[in-house]
Amino acid sequence: MGRRFKSRRRDRALSQRIEPSTFSLSREGFFFSLASGSKGMSFIKAVFEKVRRHPKRVVFPDGELPSVIRAAEEFYQRDLGVPILLGRREVIENIALHEKIALDHVAIINPATSSELPAFCRRLERLERYRKAGFVDSREVMLKPNYFAAMMVQYGLADALAGGLGDVGGALLRPMLHLVKPLPFADVMSSCTIVELRSRDYGDDGVLFFADTGVVPDPTMSQLATIAVQAGLLARQVFGRRPRVAMLSFSTKGSARTASTEKVAGAVQLARHIAEKAGAEMSIDGEMQADAALDPALAAIKMGESHVGGKANVLIFPDLNSGNIAVKLVQLCADANTYGQLLMGFTRPAASLPRGSSVDSIVSMAALAGLQAIEYRKLYPHEEPLAD
Repeated sequence: MGRRFKSRRRDRALSQRIEPSTFSLSREGFFFSLASGSKGMSFIKAVFEKVRRHPKRVVFPDGELPSVIRAAEEFYQRDLGVPILLGRREVIENIALHEKIALDHVAIINPATSSELPAFCRRLERLERYRKAGFVDSREVMLKPNYFAAMMVQYGLADALAGGLGDVGGALLRPMLHLVKPLPFADVMSSCTIVELRSRDYGDDGVLFFADTGVVPDPTMSQLATIAVQAGLLARQVFGRRPRVAMLSFSTKGSARTASTEKVAGAVQLARHIAEKAGAEMSIDGEMQADAALDPALAAIKMGESHVGGKANVLIFPDLNSGNIAVKLVQLCADANTYGQLLMGFTRPAASLPRGSSVDSIVSMAALAGLQAIEYRKLYPHEEPLAD
């Protein structure tokens, strides 16, 4: 009896707290205490603490995978919000029964039988992007879980999305591109991986933001500049501190001159312009080598005075090869915790989950997407209700 009473009380608390937040964002940022008030607490535990205060509805399009069903249960048990699984109810319930997973507080939606499907199809047909993409049957498109989930976050039926686990790369990105509004200044969509090192000497207490790690193979100068600003904004959302963005190369301030180093150097100036125009407060510098970005002594020798050199917390890689390789190296060789990829450039938060993600990783990424949703709800209001 006591346990049931506690569960009902927690459900009431969640339902009361799930409404849009009405806090005001201080100059330091809503998430400032994530860095300053979590001494001795790991990065992801601090994220959990924040999300518990403002729990969110997170939709999981890969709802028929056992690891995702288990993660949904844990997401609720941690008081992070309401998990929404997409899939066939009978399949999900059979897996849960076999795996001994409780579904009492997990929402299940089958796109094929959802009452929202007709409205989703009508909205899809009205999109210019839909017509240009050459789709024929809107219902066939909307029955795909990733598309259904993207429509849910765009129109406020979920606060964030965590998916892509059961698909090849790009399967989640395409629906986001087709259905979710981009940020005003975004001429490219990209992704970021958050890296938590064992050493607290780098970044913000050992936490660094790597971009782009999963979307743009060979960015142009303009795209690289946009990626830098997107990653800086993400770092500001998470930590509330002024981002220090290092644009990396094998050259530091002209020590080598090639087409690739010139591209990075030009992107620095363009990124500063984009950030200023967008009203985004961040320090951006480059081009610079990785050691100059992270080691103060070497930065002083190679760069002289810099607001970023030796103390960067955001690392922008010149292409996808270097960014993706760097993540894998620190993960395997430095035993770092990595959280990615968070998709950037959209007005709705989404986490693209790598294949083979553990239950803990799925929960962590869902929480990070939920953390973004706290501020996104204020900055980018949801569309009008779906009834039409």
